[in-house]
Amino acid sequence: MAITWRAVVLTALGAVAVLLVPVPGTVLAWAAVVVVLCGLDVALAASPRRVAVSRALPGSVRLTQPARSVLTLENRDTRRARALVRDAWPASALAPAGDGAAPGSPASLARRTPRHRVDLPPGEARRVVTDLLPTRRGDVPAGAVTIRTVGPLGLAGRQASLPVGGRLRVLPEFASRRHLPSRLARLRELDGRAAVQVRGAGTEFDSLREYVIGDDVRSIDWRATARRADVVVRTWRPERDRRVLVVVDTSRTSAVRVDDAPRLEASIEAALLLATLATHAGDRVELLAFDRRVRARVAGSTGRRVLPAFADALAGIQPELVEADWAGIAAQVRERLTQRALVVLLTALDPAAVEQGLLDVAGQLTSRHAVVVASVLDPQEETLRATRTTSADVFDAAAAERAGLERAAVAQRLRRRGLDVVEALPDELAPRLADAYLALKAAGRL
Repeated sequence: MAITWRAVVLTALGAVAVLLVPVPGTVLAWAAVVVVLCGLDVALAASPRRVAVSRALPGSVRLTQPARSVLTLENRDTRRARALVRDAWPASALAPAGDGAAPGSPASLARRTPRHRVDLPPGEARRVVTDLLPTRRGDVPAGAVTIRTVGPLGLAGRQASLPVGGRLRVLPEFASRRHLPSRLARLRELDGRAAVQVRGAGTEFDSLREYVIGDDVRSIDWRATARRADVVVRTWRPERDRRVLVVVDTSRTSAVRVDDAPRLEASIEAALLLATLATHAGDRVELLAFDRRVRARVAGSTGRRVLPAFADALAGIQPELVEADWAGIAAQVRERLTQRALVVLLTALDPAAVEQGLLDVAGQLTSRHAVVVASVLDPQEETLRATRTTSADVFDAAAAERAGLERAAVAQRLRRRGLDVVEALPDELAPRLADAYLALKAAGRL
């Protein structure tokens, strides 16, 4: 049984009865009246378990984009159902209570209470809507739907929690999409001025032309030469369907918070922008999220299916508090790539982790592939370096300076082993990685 505020008020009115009739039996008599009325109200209330509930949800939604949970309630009881319905969701999925409130303010942090009052005559149905605004990636499970029905007096009623399945898939935000138009323009400019005819084997055939002094004799097309009076050579065009493997490190270093978000979030944004850009360039893009085992994988997707596949695969990954198995990552690269490709490692330039893992396999990777290491910088380090007002600030600045020097030394060791290193702040990592990809294209290294 569930009581309402009316039952509490009715009980409090008993104090007036005690003042008017100050005898010991007045309290017991008044309590008996309240209990009888509440019991009668419960008996006359509709059964919440006779209310059929179904839920409708979108298949997926991007982070910070609104969504709606629609409940359909059908009263299968013979009594009228005056009910309060609670659609339970995690707080991170509910929309803020204060529309237009400043980010971080108490109003923006408050969440709408997903409670709905409905009046259901027998045999009729109603729909109630709960506004959602997810603030975390991944699968968000819906909780039970609690229905509280009250009797005609509004004093008490019945309550039941009904399990109604539902799961909302929250995809990455892909805020770095705003950098895509400028990079696509540069890609078109690069394609326009790139040489379309090269000599040599292993590329796509383009056309035939007359032989000139200096041409490789191996490029002579003898059949075409036999049909003409002049010696003819084959010309080739650069291959467009290069392979790009994006490896997202999900080990403990990806859990470090940078700008109030895990480092993994910036890696995901960079992976999405690079995958979209490489797909427009005609390259075949694959994804591997790995720490000590495979957490997510995308392979075989082409064209417009690449970005949805990447977003869906990256939606559910979270940092794992384990060390990265770089030998296992190198084995995965060897297994998936049989020809020269671009391997992008989205990881952290943590000196201890790099020296004990990535440096050991760097030679294996660069011997067959072009390798780019992309890492997030912490803007707080620059703040610590610049603030030296007190003695404590000086020690913090020295620690930040030392950390920066150690990271620069590790990056230099990686470059000497043939890896390209990209370091940037969280909001700048995705466009900087896209620029590095375009630079490799322009240099003919892909």
